[in-house]
Amino acid sequence: MRPVRMAFAGALLGTLAVLAGCGQSGSSSAPSSPAPAASAASQAGFPVTVEAANGKVTLTKKPERIVSLSATHTETLFAIGAGPQVIAVDDQSNHPPQAPKTALSGFKPNVEAIVAHKPDLVIVSDDIDKVVGELGKLNVPVLQEPAPAKLEDAYDEIADLGAATGNRAKADELVAGMKAKLAELAAAAPKDGKLTYYHELDQTPYAATSGTFIGQVYGLFGLTNIADKAPDAAGGYPKLSAEFVAQADPDLIFLADVKCCGQSKDTLVKRPGWKNLSAIKNDQVVQLDDDVASRWGPRVVDLAESIGAAVAKASGS
Repeated sequence: MRPVRMAFAGALLGTLAVLAGCGQSGSSSAPSSPAPAASAASQAGFPVTVEAANGKVTLTKKPERIVSLSATHTETLFAIGAGPQVIAVDDQSNHPPQAPKTALSGFKPNVEAIVAHKPDLVIVSDDIDKVVGELGKLNVPVLQEPAPAKLEDAYDEIADLGAATGNRAKADELVAGMKAKLAELAAAAPKDGKLTYYHELDQTPYAATSGTFIGQVYGLFGLTNIADKAPDAAGGYPKLSAEFVAQADPDLIFLADVKCCGQSKDTLVKRPGWKNLSAIKNDQVVQLDDDVASRWGPRVVDLAESIGAAVAKASGS
């Protein structure tokens, strides 16, 4: 189960200004230069301390060499305007297209490979192989922002990245826009409480309950999650049996294992006892974008739009 240069430029401008001043005859000092003001503006709000999963992290100046080892956080960084500060991202960061994708891994982090990029900030979702501590020994600031349990946690992480990168205003704007759009989509959806659904993480099949971040997004549309009644639902991501799903007979099936595993309505029909499921017979099998369905950044709105459209279709509205 699958369970994110300005300082140099400012210094250069300052040096050129000083040299220009020395070349003026009869002048005992260099003329005033806009460079210091620009540099001061770029560092406004720093130092800043962010409360992350790995504790309080203090950044003395605006980071200009960010390495992201999280596909979700890579998306967020570019969405809040920190893209120009990002110099390397992991091998799973495929959005946006201009993200500087490398061979770095967030699942098997290599400290030496990370440090080779000379980062002044590293962002991770999970502390795999104790990478946070190892980078800390090398005085490399790290923000650990794990997968959230609810939408508010996701919003908080976006705010954290905004503060840490000097893009607080744009982060706040992004969160406000996400909240407004989700509220709009939820308000437009019919909520008779009768529609049931099954969200498939992979064809094992693993599912997600209402107690997860994914489940909360579905909850905005008044859907009932069949996985909530699974025997091992307490962990949030129960492994279901084909028989369990067949017996629950969900009205809607959402597949988050399309790109990775080639799942579709046609493959579901071949599963024992599934060909007569209501969702299959009524053409209510929704193929999601795996990435959008597994990340908790700005594109959660895209996931909600897909859910909203499916609910509207199933409700006949």
